Amino acid sequence: MTRQHRSDLVSRAQQRARQLRRTLAQYSYEYHTLDAPTVDDAVYDGLFAELKQLEADFPEIIVSSSPTQRVGNELKGGFRKRQHSSRMLSLNDVFNVQEVVAWVQKMRELAAPQPVDFFTDIKMDGLACSLVYEDGELAYAVTRGDSYQGEDVTHNVRTIRNVPLTLHELEDTKPFCKGRTEVRGEIIIDTADFATLNQQRQQQGEPPFANPRNLAAGTVRQLNPKVAAARPLKFRAYDLLRSDASNPETFAQAYYLLRLLGFSCNQQAAVHQTADEILGYIEHWSDERSRLPFNTDGLVIKVNQRQVYERLGVVGKQPRAAIAYKYQAEQTTAVVRDIILSLGRTGAATPVAVFDAVQLAGTTVQNASLHNADEIARKDVRIGDTVVVYKAGDIIPQVKEVILSLRPEGTAPFNYEAELARQHPDITFQRLPGEAVYRAITPSSTLVQRAIEHFASKAALDIEGMGPRAVAALVEAGLLQDAADIFTLRADDVAKLERYGEQSARKLIQAIDVARQPRAERFLFGLGIRHVGSITARDIMRHFGDFAALRQASEEELLEIPGIGEVVARSIYGWFADPNSQRLLDKFEAFGVRPQQTQQESSQGLLAGKKFVITGTLQHGSRDEVAELISKAGGEFQKTITKTTDFLVVGERVGASKRAKAEAYGVQVITEEELFTKWLK
Repeated sequence: MTRQHRSDLVSRAQQRARQLRRTLAQYSYEYHTLDAPTVDDAVYDGLFAELKQLEADFPEIIVSSSPTQRVGNELKGGFRKRQHSSRMLSLNDVFNVQEVVAWVQKMRELAAPQPVDFFTDIKMDGLACSLVYEDGELAYAVTRGDSYQGEDVTHNVRTIRNVPLTLHELEDTKPFCKGRTEVRGEIIIDTADFATLNQQRQQQGEPPFANPRNLAAGTVRQLNPKVAAARPLKFRAYDLLRSDASNPETFAQAYYLLRLLGFSCNQQAAVHQTADEILGYIEHWSDERSRLPFNTDGLVIKVNQRQVYERLGVVGKQPRAAIAYKYQAEQTTAVVRDIILSLGRTGAATPVAVFDAVQLAGTTVQNASLHNADEIARKDVRIGDTVVVYKAGDIIPQVKEVILSLRPEGTAPFNYEAELARQHPDITFQRLPGEAVYRAITPSSTLVQRAIEHFASKAALDIEGMGPRAVAALVEAGLLQDAADIFTLRADDVAKLERYGEQSARKLIQAIDVARQPRAERFLFGLGIRHVGSITARDIMRHFGDFAALRQASEEELLEIPGIGEVVARSIYGWFADPNSQRLLDKFEAFGVRPQQTQQESSQGLLAGKKFVITGTLQHGSRDEVAELISKAGGEFQKTITKTTDFLVVGERVGASKRAKAEAYGVQVITEEELFTKWLK
C-alpha cells in the first residue's frame, strides 16, 4: 500500500468517524438527557460498533471526546428413531407484556389454592435434545423430533465436550446416578465460537455458515461423528426427569441438581413471585441479551412447582404452565453498497439493497428487500446511505429507514428506470397503471432461466438435480430455451457439461422421466402464470379435473371457481390464449408430458363441509401438502380465518394473533396431531 493510498483511506475514515460521533452524540443526548430516544438501542449499538472498528483500524483518528473512549430439522436415512419417555413439548409464544400478565393471573387461578412462583430463563436458539443415562452412564441421546419420537444422535452428542459421559455422584445426586435419568436441554454454538469458525473458513476460501442454530442442528445430524467433534458444540441443560417419577419438586431445584451432576446451565435463570418481577426480568434481558454468549430470541417462563406444572396439563403440543416470551425483531445498521434489480419468475424487477455482511437476529445478512420503486422513492434510499435494517417477523431482512445525518456528500436519488436499462439492457420493462412494480415484457436468457428454475422447483415438478446452478449451465450451453426443453435432454449431452459426470447426468435424466406425468395442479403452478400460486392452482384443477378442459376454459368458466376473481381469471385466460403459451403446451405434449387428472373434491369425506385454516410449522408435511389431504377428505382449506372457518390447525411456533382471532370468531383450535389422529386417520 502506497503512502498516498494510506493517506486517502485515513481521510475517508476520519470523515466517516466525525459523522458517526456527531450522530451518536445526538442519540445519546436524546436518550440520557431528554429521555426521548428516537432510535432503537440496536441502531445506536450498530453505529457505535462501526466507530469502534474504524478507530481500531486507524488509531490515528481517535480523539479523546469519542464515545468509544469513555470508561465504561432434514432427516437422514441412517438415523434410528427413538420414542421419548414423555412428550418433548414446544412452548406457546407470546409477544407482549400484557399477555404475560394475563397468563400469570390465569396460572394463579388454575393453581389455587396452592400458591405458586415462576421460574424464568433465557430461551436458547439451538436444537432441543434429550440425554438418557442408565445407572449414571450416558446411554443415548435423541432430538425432539415430533415431540413423541426423535432421531438417535448419540454418536455425535458423545463428542460434545461439556456433556458428561458419567454423572457426578455426590451426596445430593446419588438417587439420580441409579436407574434411568433423563436430562433435557439445548445443543448450541456460542456466538464467539461461531465467529471464529467462520473466520477460519474464510481464510481457507470456504463460504461462511449462515447462523449458529442451523450449524448446530446440521452438525448434530451428520452421520460422521468426526464432523461434530471438530465443531464447538455445547449442551446446556434445562430439565431433569426420572423414570420412577422422583423428579425435583421445582425447576429451580432441577437446575441446582443439574449443575451438581456436571451439566452446564444458564446462570441467568431466576425465580419470581409476581408479574412485576417477571416484567423487570424481561426488560433487563431486552437490553442485555446482546451480551449473552449465545443467540436468543426470548425468555422461558414456567410455573416453578412441578406438581402444579404437570397437573395443569398440555394443550396440543404445548404445556399450559409454560410460555415463551419473544422479543421484537432485532435491528442493526449497514451501509448500502449497491442496489440491484432482481428478476423473478413473472418478470417482476424487485429492488434489493446490498451491503457488507452484518449479524441480524443471529443470522448473517448481506441484502435486504426494498420492495418496489415507490418504496425506494418514499424512503429515498441511495447507494452510500447508512440504513437501519431489521427482520420482519425475524425472517425477512428489510430496510426500515435512512440515517440522513450520515449521508455522504454527492449522492443522488436512485433512478429506477435508468438502472433497469443499465442492469438489464436486453430487456424492456413496463409499469402498468395502478401497479407498484416494473415487469419485463421482452424475453431474455435471465427470464428463461428463472421460469425453468420455477418449473423444476420442489413446489412444482420437483425435478431433483435441476437447481439454479444446473439450469444456468444448461441454458448457457444452449440445451434449454424453455421449460419444455427439459424433456429433450439426453444423458450424453448433459455429461459434457463442466459440473456433470456420466452418473450425475443419468440421475438427472431419470428424475426428468419421473416428472413426465406430474400432478396437474403442480404442472399448472410450474407454468408461472401470474397470480397463480400453488393453492390457486390446486383449486382450479379440482374444479376442472382435466388439464385439457382448463386449456379450453373461457374467462366466464374460470370465474365460476370459488375464490377466483376477475384479475386472476383474466390473467389465466390471457396466458392460455397467448400463441407463445400454446406453442409451449404443444411442445410439452409432443415430448410426452401428461399432467395427471386431479380428483374432484370429495363431498362424502369425514371433513365434508368443514373449513380449515393452518398456521405454524408442521411435522406431517408442508402447508400445501396438509391442505391437500384436508381437501381429499372433503374439507376446504382457507388462507385466513373468517366467520365461516370451523377449525384452526396449529403446528409449532404459533403466534398469539391467530389464536386470538380464532377465539373471537368462535373457531375451534386443534393441534396438528389431533387433525391426523381424529380427522385424517
